[in-house]
Amino acid sequence: MSLPPHAEGSTGTWLRRAAELRESRRWAESEQAVARAEQAATRPEEFAMLGDYLGRCDEHVRAAMAYDRALGINPRDTRILFNRAATRRAIGDLAGAESDYDAAIALDPKDPELWLNRSELRVQTPARNHVEALERRLHAGFDRPIGEVPIRYALAKEYEDLEEYETSWTHLAAGAALRRRHLNYDVRVDVDTVDWIIEAFGADVSSSGGCDSAEPIFIVGMPRSGTTLVERLLAGSPDVFPAGELGALTAAIDGAVKRKASGGARLTRRDMVEASSTVDAADLGTRYLELTRPRTGGTPRFTDKMPINYLYCGLIRRALPRAKVVHVVRHPLATAYALFKTLFNQGYPFSYDLAEIADYLVAYTKLMRHWRQRHPEWICDVSYERLVSDPLGESRRLYDFCGLEWQPEVVNIEARRAATTSASAAQVRRSIYGTSVDLWRHYSSQLEPVRSRLSEAGISL
Repeated sequence: MSLPPHAEGSTGTWLRRAAELRESRRWAESEQAVARAEQAATRPEEFAMLGDYLGRCDEHVRAAMAYDRALGINPRDTRILFNRAATRRAIGDLAGAESDYDAAIALDPKDPELWLNRSELRVQTPARNHVEALERRLHAGFDRPIGEVPIRYALAKEYEDLEEYETSWTHLAAGAALRRRHLNYDVRVDVDTVDWIIEAFGADVSSSGGCDSAEPIFIVGMPRSGTTLVERLLAGSPDVFPAGELGALTAAIDGAVKRKASGGARLTRRDMVEASSTVDAADLGTRYLELTRPRTGGTPRFTDKMPINYLYCGLIRRALPRAKVVHVVRHPLATAYALFKTLFNQGYPFSYDLAEIADYLVAYTKLMRHWRQRHPEWICDVSYERLVSDPLGESRRLYDFCGLEWQPEVVNIEARRAATTSASAAQVRRSIYGTSVDLWRHYSSQLEPVRSRLSEAGISL
């Protein structure tokens, strides 16, 4: 059923209709509604609304075009400049993104997010950096204390690029401590969750009874461990679509568990873990695939590189037994530092305190050991360090595991045009490089508490 040919409505009305149709998986009609929304747009805020919607649908090139039209009418709207910069960053137009951030900062220097996003776009140099401007911004003060955090992270990034490591750490530690004070979080809940998962998924799992699709390749691991690099390598195959960090698995599990719950009672996290072990496996796998459409389905395979899916390997084994699981591993202290230096937009609240990072890493390692013991041939460990030192050899092993035809050209990740919104969106536009492999060693003394805790837990360093 198509939409009426002469139906009228505002851009906002059509976009709301498009979202409803998309939720109902009526893809063709949803796209028609988007087209009507674009036809109805005349004002900059309407084109910006269109860009926002397309960005949420991962249509980043089209989103950038919508923002272009908005800024063509009103080039001084900082919100639209901010959103176009983020979109340009996602599609690899880093110079365009920096230009947008420059313009937005000139219009609204009080917005700290603009400064941090600009600093992250490239490696800063002695001849070209923003350190002096950032220091002035820091000392100018903030309307709210939390506003200081992005400026501290930006200064840490730029001082590190300039190899002023002590100064970099001073700003990083101050920013992380301030961020942590604004979070309501208890790492013990995440640590206990791992024990609950191991208890609920303690037995070996049969590979029969789930959804028969072999489409998904799950890339799991800790954030900032190299999952985006692995996805870009797999995207070198014409048979693989890089879908990025999908929330589909979490949504499918949440829906399946709530359908099992009686009386609409609110479930504790432990209750949800226990309930997840008894959901209908085939239905879960089918629902997961449905939630990935229409983004996936145009190629035989697709990647889902949501790192946190490592929690769900037992469910993946039951629901999608023919799927592949690639586990990206990195030196634990390199992982700890990469987490600590990243200001995440959302999630990963453990990453702003070194003791909590260490506790989380111990629990994560414990769970991955559990999955490997249960399914030793089903999960492929890929080393970030080996990928950097031997990209041809490690990528070939990766392709063999996934059943993909390998060609040496797959290591040319800088040629990939697919959009990415991950924290490493700027880095993956470069060829494979090894400068970050040992970066953590400049902070060995500061990371000593993490090293000590991991050693106590028997984690090899």
